[in-house]
Amino acid sequence: MQRQAAVWRNAAQRVVLVPTMGALHEGHRSLIRVARRKARVDGIVVVSIYVNPLQFNDSRDLKIYPRSLSADKQLCREESVDAVFAPISLYEKDASVVLVENDLTTCLEGKCRPGHFAGVMTVVAKLFNLVCPDFSVFGEKDFQQATVIKRMVRDLDFPVSILLGPTKREEDGLAISSRNLLLTGPQRRQGAVLSKAIEFSRQSLGSRAVDLKRKLKRLIEKEPDVRVDYIEFVDTLNLKPVKVARKGNRVLLAARVGSVRLIDNGLL
Repeated sequence: MQRQAAVWRNAAQRVVLVPTMGALHEGHRSLIRVARRKARVDGIVVVSIYVNPLQFNDSRDLKIYPRSLSADKQLCREESVDAVFAPISLYEKDASVVLVENDLTTCLEGKCRPGHFAGVMTVVAKLFNLVCPDFSVFGEKDFQQATVIKRMVRDLDFPVSILLGPTKREEDGLAISSRNLLLTGPQRRQGAVLSKAIEFSRQSLGSRAVDLKRKLKRLIEKEPDVRVDYIEFVDTLNLKPVKVARKGNRVLLAARVGSVRLIDNGLL
């Protein structure tokens, strides 16, 4: 991969990377299209497909994570992706180095999933070193992740610019995710309550965050199989909690629908 990246760089071709864990869906398709627009006609779009074991704090979750490499390659062909990078492994057996961030990862997903972001940052850093992209595209659905990656790029001087693609949703508002494949029929319907909570937040600007969080928790948990992990209103730039929900803030939330954990967020 590094040798091929050197060929592209020597030819002065713009390289845009879309890092994924596979099980590609319409959300990924939209990110690939963002990448293609940025790469332009003569540039290179690389999609990496790698289920990264380092970012799973639950081995059962890693085991059941959907894998569909043949279908993923077909979607990439449909979108005229120039290269699919799908390594069997990215780690030496005795690998002992990981990246750690000490501010943005102490809350929300970082608090619920210890070690998760160390795994994310480490694999993304490796992908940047292997593919040597000029740009990399991440989904807004994983907003905390994208914010952490931006901080990593800034603090470690990676020569890559981070682009965000908007969250793609089903007709009922459920954010498109590979994990949706694990939802049963009734649970699939109940999962749409997360987007309803985001819309409720947008209609409640000026409310105290602590009051609004209580209302959202009641709204979400009216669904029989849904239980809230967290709801937080934050400053979009630094993820610090705010006391009053105002325009320009962001609501981030996570909930379990049965045994499936979903996350979502929205700009107020």
